[in-house]
Amino acid sequence: MEKRTYYYARVSSAEQNLDRQLAAFIALGATERDIITDKASGKDLDRPGYQALRNTILRRGDTLVVKSLDRLSRSKADTKRELQYFRDAGIRVKVLELPTTMTDYPEGQEWIFEMVNNILIEVLGAIAEQERETIH
Repeated sequence: MEKRTYYYARVSSAEQNLDRQLAAFIALGATERDIITDKASGKDLDRPGYQALRNTILRRGDTLVVKSLDRLSRSKADTKRELQYFRDAGIRVKVLELPTTMTDYPEGQEWIFEMVNNILIEVLGAIAEQERETIH
């Protein structure tokens, strides 16, 4: 089975613009059919595009690319849970604003990737959650 790369872009409301996220994905070689979008709050995971991507489109061996971690969720707990789900499902997550997630490590060195990313996820997840609380 062919491994594919999908891209997920989200903004919080219909009035906001997806252009910067889409431009970043297109610069990486994404095609329109590989990009899934939502215009919905990141307060929870109940978004039609994201749910279709997570539960129907992505397969073991695929890669999911997001511009920043808060595009997945503004909840630290949800973010951690989703990243664990993807890890368990054999789906790699790349975050453009986290260069360590974009790097391919030699076989046997993946633990470095996991260690660094776990630290970054904790910090950035807490920041995203705090930003959402500040907005409201």
